[in-house]
Amino acid sequence: MKTYPWLLCALLLSACHKPAEPTAEPATPAVAPAEAPAPSAAATPASGDTAATLARFHWSLADAADGRDRKIAALFAGDPPIQLDFADGQVAVDHLCNRMSGAYTLSGDTLAFGRMASTRMACVDAAKTAQERTASELLSGVFAFTLDASAPSLLLTGRDGTTLRFNGEETAQSRYGVGETVFLEVAPQTQACPHPLMKDKQCLQVREVHFDAQGLRQGKPGEWQNFYEPIEGYEHTAGVRNVLRLKRYTRPNPPADASSNVYVLDLVVETEQVR
Repeated sequence: MKTYPWLLCALLLSACHKPAEPTAEPATPAVAPAEAPAPSAAATPASGDTAATLARFHWSLADAADGRDRKIAALFAGDPPIQLDFADGQVAVDHLCNRMSGAYTLSGDTLAFGRMASTRMACVDAAKTAQERTASELLSGVFAFTLDASAPSLLLTGRDGTTLRFNGEETAQSRYGVGETVFLEVAPQTQACPHPLMKDKQCLQVREVHFDAQGLRQGKPGEWQNFYEPIEGYEHTAGVRNVLRLKRYTRPNPPADASSNVYVLDLVVETEQVR
């Protein structure tokens, strides 16, 4: 069984946005803000609103080109695309082999990434290895940015002309308000479960688990039960047992055939291949 070392008290009790693990002190940007290319300011929110707007959305990479307008193909190694999440002065980079995170700062029309820290899982896919290496190299230093909350879209432009364009999808917290942190253990195999609208429905088997302030399991787990709802951001692999840290939100006015709860993956705490 692989247990991630970042399961600490602060990890367990963190708020709705994904925390950075491990955090790192921001490095001095390699490029001074004044040297970054000037973006079109028409769609850029006032500085007081920029951080809040960035935090409202998950930012998925839609396009990337170098200074000669050639597509940076290495960044696109399958779905889901690279995703940025901004919260409390930190940015998390997801959907790579490893999760990268670090500090970011805003200054006028420029956005500076600090030195990124990363988890240490090995990539077995050469394309994913190249994707992660390229992302680590590109997401550093200072970028001019254009942020359009109505689209929503985020364009980052580097000093060398590299452009990274992201599309935004509103986060669950923005849609539903503050969520509750829960931990669910997911069994390796799904099971058939009754459903009035879906024949041969397969459900995850889950039970609730609890941790103390030191990140150690506490008490007995709950009973195994069918889990009918999807978990945003989680894709189950048969034969793999996981412990997930989730955010549970209350959905206002749910459809008659849907739960009043919405579950969003926050962190995979434990993972184990079951033979």
